[in-house]
Amino acid sequence: MESNPEQIAALVVGSGFVIAFVFGLVAAKSNFCTMGALADIVNMGHWGRMRMWLLAAAVAIAGTALLSYSGQVDLSKSVAQRPSLPWLSLALGGLLFGVGMTLAGGCANKNLVRAGGGSVRSLVVLTFVAIASYMTLKGLFGHWRARWLDPLRIDLGARGWADQGLDTSLAQATGIDPKAALLGVAAAIALALAAFVFKDRRFRANGVQVGSAIVLGLLVVAGWYVTGHLGFGENPDTLENMFFATNTRTLESLSFVAPLAYALELMMLWTDASLRLTFGIASVLGVAAGSLAYALASAKFRWEGFASVADLRNQLAGAVLMGFGGVTALGCTIGQGLSGLSTLAIGSFLAVGGIVAGSVATLKWMLRQAERA
Repeated sequence: MESNPEQIAALVVGSGFVIAFVFGLVAAKSNFCTMGALADIVNMGHWGRMRMWLLAAAVAIAGTALLSYSGQVDLSKSVAQRPSLPWLSLALGGLLFGVGMTLAGGCANKNLVRAGGGSVRSLVVLTFVAIASYMTLKGLFGHWRARWLDPLRIDLGARGWADQGLDTSLAQATGIDPKAALLGVAAAIALALAAFVFKDRRFRANGVQVGSAIVLGLLVVAGWYVTGHLGFGENPDTLENMFFATNTRTLESLSFVAPLAYALELMMLWTDASLRLTFGIASVLGVAAGSLAYALASAKFRWEGFASVADLRNQLAGAVLMGFGGVTALGCTIGQGLSGLSTLAIGSFLAVGGIVAGSVATLKWMLRQAERA
C-alpha cells in the first residue's frame, strides 16, 4: 500500500492501544487469568476459567488461520514461526515463567490489569519484570541466554520447512496442499477445544465468560491484522516493504513481557530520536488503561499494597523469573499462549507446556507448604 510511513506507524500504535484497551477492560470484568485458571484446577478442581482461556485460544486459532488463508497476513514472517526452533530456550523459559507468574500471583497481563485497578504491588512487580526482561534482551541475562540456551536449536529450514507451523509439518509429511493443511489443522484444534469447552453446562450458561473469551480471541486476531496487514507498507527511503511500528520489525500480536522492557527503555531514553512508540508499548499501556476504565466505572478501584515481607519476597522473585523466562521463551501466557498458539507454531506449544508445568508444580509446592504451616 502507498502511504505515509508516519501515518502507518500512528495507525498501528493507535490500533494497538485500542485493541489492548478492550482486552484490559474485558479481562478485568471477566477475571481472565491464566495462573488463576490453573490454580482453580489444582486447588479446587474447577475448570471454569480454564475453559474461558481455551475458548479464547480456539477463537484466536480459527481467526488467525482464516487471515493467513485469505492472504491478509504472512505468519511465516512472525517470530513464533521462524524455522529455527530453540527448543531449550522455549521449554526452560516457559518453565521459569510459569514458576514466576505463580510466585507473583499472576502473569504480566494479570499484573497490568491489577495495576489499572489500583494495585501498587502489581506496579512494583511490573517494574521488576521490565528490568529483568530488558536484562535478558540486552544485558547480563541476555549474555547467558545467548551463550548457553539459544545455540541449542533445531534448524527446520535445513529440512525444507518454510516455518515451524503444525500445518507445515503436516504438509511436509503428507504432501497435501499447504493451505488445505492450514485449514485442516486449525479447524481440528479449534473444534476440539470448543467441544471440550462447551461440554460443561455451567460454562455454556455463563454469558460473561463465553462472551469474554470470544472477544479476547478476536482481539488477538485483530493484532495480527493491524501489524501484518495495515502496518505493512513501503519504506520510501529504501523502497522495500516493511512492518511499521513493531519492536520485532515484523508482524506481532498481543504480548506483554518484552514490550514492558521496551516501554521502560523508551521512558528512560525519551530524548533518543531512534526510539518510538510501538504496537507492543501501546498494548502495555492499553491493557492498564482498559482495566482502569473498568475499575472506575464499576467503583472497584482500590489501592493495594504488599501483605507482608514474605509476600514482597515472593512477588519480586516471581517478577525476575517472569522477565527472564518470558523473553527466553519468546512470550508469556498471552504472547506465546493466545498469540503464539494462534500461529500453530510448534515452539509455542512447547513454551506453553513449560509454562503450565512450571505453574502447576509451584502451585502444588505452595499448597504443601500451606498444609504444613
